[in-house]
Amino acid sequence: MAVRTYMKNTLGKWRWAVYSVAILILLSLLGFMFILLGGRFVVDEQHFVFSESTVLQTEEGEEVVKLYDENRTYVPLDTVPEHVVDAFLAIEDHRFYDHSGVDFWAVGRAVYRDITTFSKAEGASTITQQLVKNVSLTNDQTWLRKTKEVMGAIYLERQRSKDEILEYYLNEIYFGNGIYGVEEAAQTFFSKPISDLSISEGALLAAMPRAPNYYSPLNDEERALERRNLVLERMYQIGMIDAETARHEQGKTLGLELGETNESAWLSSYVDLVLDELEEDYHLSRDEVYTGGYRITVGLDPKAQETAYKRMQQDEYYQGSQEGVEGATVILDQETGVVRAAIGGREHNRGDLNRVNVKRQPGSTFKPLVVYGPALEESLYHPYTLLIDEPLDFGDYSPRNFDDSYDGEITMYDALKDSKNVPAVGLLDEMGVDDSLEYVRDLGFELDENGLSVALGGLEEGISPLHMAALYRTFEQGGEYIEPYTIIAVENRNEEVLDAPTPEVERLFSAQTSWYLTRMLQGVVTDGTADSMQYTKDFAGKTGSTQHPHHDGGVRDAWFIGFNSDYTIASWIGYDVSDEEHYLTAGSHLATALVDSMITELDEVKDFQTSFVVPDGVDDLEPPIRLPEIMDLTANVSLGFLDGLYVDLNWSDETDGRINYDVYRELGGEVEKLGTVTGETSYRVRQVQMLDNPSYYVIPINPLNNEEGEESNRDSAF
Repeated sequence: MAVRTYMKNTLGKWRWAVYSVAILILLSLLGFMFILLGGRFVVDEQHFVFSESTVLQTEEGEEVVKLYDENRTYVPLDTVPEHVVDAFLAIEDHRFYDHSGVDFWAVGRAVYRDITTFSKAEGASTITQQLVKNVSLTNDQTWLRKTKEVMGAIYLERQRSKDEILEYYLNEIYFGNGIYGVEEAAQTFFSKPISDLSISEGALLAAMPRAPNYYSPLNDEERALERRNLVLERMYQIGMIDAETARHEQGKTLGLELGETNESAWLSSYVDLVLDELEEDYHLSRDEVYTGGYRITVGLDPKAQETAYKRMQQDEYYQGSQEGVEGATVILDQETGVVRAAIGGREHNRGDLNRVNVKRQPGSTFKPLVVYGPALEESLYHPYTLLIDEPLDFGDYSPRNFDDSYDGEITMYDALKDSKNVPAVGLLDEMGVDDSLEYVRDLGFELDENGLSVALGGLEEGISPLHMAALYRTFEQGGEYIEPYTIIAVENRNEEVLDAPTPEVERLFSAQTSWYLTRMLQGVVTDGTADSMQYTKDFAGKTGSTQHPHHDGGVRDAWFIGFNSDYTIASWIGYDVSDEEHYLTAGSHLATALVDSMITELDEVKDFQTSFVVPDGVDDLEPPIRLPEIMDLTANVSLGFLDGLYVDLNWSDETDGRINYDVYRELGGEVEKLGTVTGETSYRVRQVQMLDNPSYYVIPINPLNNEEGEESNRDSAF
């Protein structure tokens, strides 16, 4: 009985032992399954799509600026030298390739130290754990966070290879000062790619992630040097480098070669245009651009952009009643229409009001677009057609020339050259406002104006400097209009080129009209309202200003838009808000001087084409003819053996061989036209009667438009 009781108790004890072991195994399995399954809730695949810097570069491949939330350039592991990888493994996790995400020996040591010190000071995190923590967890040191870290690390090791994890880690780690990933760190601290780093340089990078700001050489070079040498010592102890190499590398200085980290202020306006275009044409949000790792080729000309910015800082071009006079300049490429430079304000910062896009009243710069261009498209008008230039009233609208000076009649060429207001309004009245505006409206400009003031740029909303430059560019381009753009190509982080909208070519005016306008606008620069320009090569353009609504004699908007065979430049000067206290004290000559300084400086570098070239298939515009005032006509009688008596008329003007001279004789109040000579300053009158004593005179005639000049003085032969 006692034996049976003993056996029963013994079996009961073994049964409970087995049950306990089974329960323990079951709990372990459940715990392991919990870790495995729980890890998938800690690690999200999206966390490993790292934010990557977007790069803007020129067509020549020169990097302009980086846009980022995290300044990172992702690189594959095979581009990172082995000695750089070894440096990170040595100091962070030298058993990386031996564990399964968690180094249990290190964990045991860490737990022991945490218990004995009553703290959580010992991390013991593997590279895998650090990666999980950095991309999926917070930095607070709690048991719950540590548990999640372990769960995530084990799960990640089962989902990714060691090399993939190491690649993620090297591209994710933070180096302080907004720098993420080894490639960007190499560029920042040594101005070269990660693939070119030496052993000591790689060791410096590996020294920093544990405490990026504390060990940064930007903050304390001596501390950084000590930490770098510790990394090299660990590499030697583990057998990654030999003693001689360790000693040699530890003897080097840090060898810093700091790269550029800040965006230049003169780029901000252009970058804003690029961001706007990415959103509108490529449907990329600002957030996507700043994190997506795109490589964007833009049409920026750094020299033009920097020149425009520098010149716009000079106060001499900004004369106003109060401080705060602003400006905008845009430069377009003639051949392609791409934006080469854009300055949206004198002190423009990213995201500020970009004045190249702000609509302004264009003043007289609008005349070629809505008056003279449409007129030339009609067969009834020519650049030398005579227009009325005298004070006129058009119902309740009474325009006046800016200097209140009138010539009675004036050619279209001279009316544009001298920026006469009345001839422009009169011509628009003849053609009709709607018909004239249709040319610009066909390009997509919504202009609802129907009053004659549109001839002088009186628009309800106005037009931006960017679009005024685009419209003027057409004159040298045979009348073809292209909507201005900044982006040449967009490549994503996988080196795939995104589909780009094709710039649509539309026609403003015919090639002939556009060329005539080019020649006429060239006259504005050589002999008109922009003749103050010092630039010596061919240049065409138009001045413009608008009257201030609250201050007599004050100017609201000052413009100059000009072009050569390479670039079109539009500059606007004025206040953002014009009120009774804010007005310009000088007009368009300020904008003219500003553009003059820009094109002159750019020419020193680019050596622009000297002269405009007449396009194929168009007629060139003859230079204008200036009729002379003849006051020295003489009449001399002579006797010839065969001719009898004759009178030689002579005058001295020889300014232009194209001028016709009508010769007249007056006797007894009757006037007789004797003939016409062209390009000559003499005329022989034959069959002269001695008893008669008529007077003679000539009238110069412009053969381009049959304009008559003033009568010469009169002289008699007897």
